[in-house]
Amino acid sequence: MTTQDPDSNGRWTFLTNHARVLLELARKPDARLRDVAVHAGITERATQGIVADLVAGGYLSKVRLGRRNQYTINPTGHFRHPAEAKHFVGDLLNVFAHDPESAE
Repeated sequence: MTTQDPDSNGRWTFLTNHARVLLELARKPDARLRDVAVHAGITERATQGIVADLVAGGYLSKVRLGRRNQYTINPTGHFRHPAEAKHFVGDLLNVFAHDPESAE
């Protein structure tokens, strides 16, 4: 049995772009979407669409504070896929939203 480089077998990942955007906003609720896009590895336009999806779905709310938006995540929102529908978005945040480099 050979071990393959994960990048050599396509470009899929376990977390969706929606999850990455949500996690970035959990880490920095006042982040500019331009910065969220860079950290999530997607375009700013895609990030804007994802934020609109998350707001429309009730997972995220935003308030304008001066020249920036402040984002608040609803941790009691349920996952959309039936296989995970019993779990809360807050569970994902508890696992991934902390910065492991700052915990050292």
